[in-house]
Amino acid sequence: MNNWLKTILFLAGSALLTRWIPFSSLFRNLDTMIHEFGHALITLLLSGRVLRIELYADHSGVTYSAVQAGFRSVLVSLAGYPSASLFALLLFYLYARGRKEWGLILATGIALVMLALYVRSGFGMLWLAGFAGLNIVMLFLGKGVRKFYYLLLAFLTLEESVAGTLYLVSAGIYSPSRAGDAANLAHLTGMPAVIWAALFFLFALLCAKRALGSFFRSARPGRERENLQGRMK
Repeated sequence: MNNWLKTILFLAGSALLTRWIPFSSLFRNLDTMIHEFGHALITLLLSGRVLRIELYADHSGVTYSAVQAGFRSVLVSLAGYPSASLFALLLFYLYARGRKEWGLILATGIALVMLALYVRSGFGMLWLAGFAGLNIVMLFLGKGVRKFYYLLLAFLTLEESVAGTLYLVSAGIYSPSRAGDAANLAHLTGMPAVIWAALFFLFALLCAKRALGSFFRSARPGRERENLQGRMK
């Protein structure tokens, strides 16, 4: 079967299955957290100022920042969706390398930074504190529980990174002014929002294909033993 078709079918199946896991909806905000952190990070790298970040219960979010107009504004608007896609890919890469703890520590660190510096809304603060606390607990639990939890986060983040951009494509077609980052980019560059949304979607799909490829390779017989031997050298 074509690898692209396998990726799409596996993502669709995963999205259906994870809906059955209790409270899984809460963890989908991880994708939003990384998306907004991507905007904030690029703002800071471009010598801008992050005013505040808001996270909402419906998995949406917004970053308020001040940055010099022009090309810098374009880069800030570009940062959100690719950041989420790349983070999902990183989670699967770390899983394949036997470094699940690194992924949890990184996610926890980002949550704590956002909580300490930028998020002041009720739900956002509660979610970040709860997420960081749960991650810390998981780091001290058994390997089986930690593995299940890590894969839940990885697959939910991967699903959301693709589904979010697919929704953006739909918004770009039917309501371009409400297409979020794609609408901002359309305003800044003159290129239609649907084109930006399609580019975000294709990048997310490419990251998903690579992430799932990494996951399947790590699941091959003997792979876990090879990783263990590599760590012991």
